[in-house]
Amino acid sequence: MDGKLLQNPNPLTKRFLFVLAGLAAILLLNLIISPEFFQVSLHEDGKIRGNLINILNNGARVCILAVGMTLVYATGGIDLSVGSVMATAGAMAALMIRPGYLQGLPVANPQPPLLLIMAVPLLIAMLLGLINGALVALVRIQPIIATLIMMYSARGLAVLMVEGQTPTYHGVPFTKLGLGYFLGLPLPVWIAAAVFLITVLVTKRTALGVFIEAVGENRKASRYMGIRTRLITMGTYVFCGLCAGLAGLVHVAGESSTSPYNTGNMIELDAIAAVIIGGTMWGGRFTLAGSIVGALIIQSLSTTVYFQRWPYEYSLVFKAVVLIVVALIQSEKLRAYAAQGWASIKSRRAR
Repeated sequence: MDGKLLQNPNPLTKRFLFVLAGLAAILLLNLIISPEFFQVSLHEDGKIRGNLINILNNGARVCILAVGMTLVYATGGIDLSVGSVMATAGAMAALMIRPGYLQGLPVANPQPPLLLIMAVPLLIAMLLGLINGALVALVRIQPIIATLIMMYSARGLAVLMVEGQTPTYHGVPFTKLGLGYFLGLPLPVWIAAAVFLITVLVTKRTALGVFIEAVGENRKASRYMGIRTRLITMGTYVFCGLCAGLAGLVHVAGESSTSPYNTGNMIELDAIAAVIIGGTMWGGRFTLAGSIVGALIIQSLSTTVYFQRWPYEYSLVFKAVVLIVVALIQSEKLRAYAAQGWASIKSRRAR
């Protein structure tokens, strides 16, 4: 590894190293408290199971959401509606799998093609993202207000679609999306990895990533440079909607049921926390890898609390502590005070 990178890393690299150290600290704490936390077993059916796999599997939804949220955050926006969009996508999938549920009929036989069951909900999710983007970029409504409107609207739409019921569908091909395995690992892990890698390739190998950062840094200057700021902004919200829809499909497939009230409930806070912990500030440069590690930190805290059989409320406290620490570390004024204090200590020792 290049020694200069470690001696004088850029701000994003510093943030990523801090986040990585945080994840390592959580895992180390588990190793000290309960070494069996790291037990991983390979079953006869070829499936790998263990707490580390659970972290990856259960954290896949937040990872997918964090990728979309990172790009929105980089443009200076925020999306509070991703959890509700997940519920809408899940409700649409349920209606396609079991259209006669409200009449007490079983799942459709034959089942619609899996590609169609996925495509329609994802298109709806992208449409909801487009509405968010239009409200922000064209109507100039503040992102937090525009997406708050969508958070209520999409949740209400999901409830109306299934009339407040919870359709179930066991044993259909769609459920493999959340319960299936590939090469020993749960399929949601592979889906999250694919979303991450494709997004990294698109944003790093094309000018799109630079345009997103430019819009977040200075929207007015970007427009004078010829960047289509409105299109970029709307595109990030559409992509965030796509990620939310995909996360919703993974969730309802794994549950083999769709609850319009519980699907994605409050998960937008975990996605936002993952982005912040990962080191992406509001507007400007972003790090997708940091957001993924941030999502894994969030899930590691939850898995630790569950494994240690501590009350659920502990995980909320731990998340709050992590966010406070991250906020303090990223505070320029606090770092300046710390630097001055350290310089003062060194000068006293020199005397």
